[in-house]
Amino acid sequence: MTPAQVSLNQKPAYSSAFDNIAEQYDSTFTSSVIGRLQRDSVWNELKKSFRAGDRILDIGCGTGVDARFLAERGIDVVACDSSPRMLSVAARRISGIPQSAGSVRLHLLPAEEISVLHNDGLFDGAFSNFGVVNCVEDLGKLASDLVQLLKPGASLLLCLMGPVCLWETVWYVLHGEFAKALRRFHRAGVEARLGGNAVIKVHYPSVRSIQRVFAPEIRLRAIRGIGIAVPPSYLEAWASQFPSILRPVANADLVLGRCPGIRMFADHVLLRFERTRA
Repeated sequence: MTPAQVSLNQKPAYSSAFDNIAEQYDSTFTSSVIGRLQRDSVWNELKKSFRAGDRILDIGCGTGVDARFLAERGIDVVACDSSPRMLSVAARRISGIPQSAGSVRLHLLPAEEISVLHNDGLFDGAFSNFGVVNCVEDLGKLASDLVQLLKPGASLLLCLMGPVCLWETVWYVLHGEFAKALRRFHRAGVEARLGGNAVIKVHYPSVRSIQRVFAPEIRLRAIRGIGIAVPPSYLEAWASQFPSILRPVANADLVLGRCPGIRMFADHVLLRFERTRA
């Protein structure tokens, strides 16, 4: 495959609940101040984990923001998503990658079906950003699929919505919206509306439960909180009223995100795993 070439494999008549937000996703999150701050924190970890020449699996690539970021650093990306419309946006974004960059292949493929990629060879690493894992019903299958897809010693980065978000709980309690304030405490999951009549089931598993599911073939090596002092993205309108405090708040996140205990109160939790060599 030539650099920056897009190979978009699609199933006919396939649709996803996330189709409803595909065209608005970049304006409401990717380009928002809070979205950029949280994504920058994740990108710092991606730069440490993956290098030019690696072949990486992007699970739930959305509009292709992370795939392009990695490809521009000489990394070959196999990017999967369950939403045809998300992938259409991603294809437009990736088409502008410089010829000196890595390659990107887009697949219309839910996280639960990544096992079909086993004939493509082993990956040097994998990651999933901003809550894709929260929408997976069977984490055990995802874990077993990744065991078969990752090289020994490969890094796996999962950024998911944490089981407790201090910002969210306090904000909604103060506004009398107690159901939203406590939604992450429902371990069986809650329903979330994405626009129109589209509804998805969202889970907020604990880090310990995820660690158990992936062990022993994939071991947890590090935990980082993303969005402790930085508020969740749905508070963008509020945060924009106080632009001068956002940079100090982001700097505070760099420290708080690594503090045991405190890091678990973040909007998102970034988990770094390693595929064991045994």
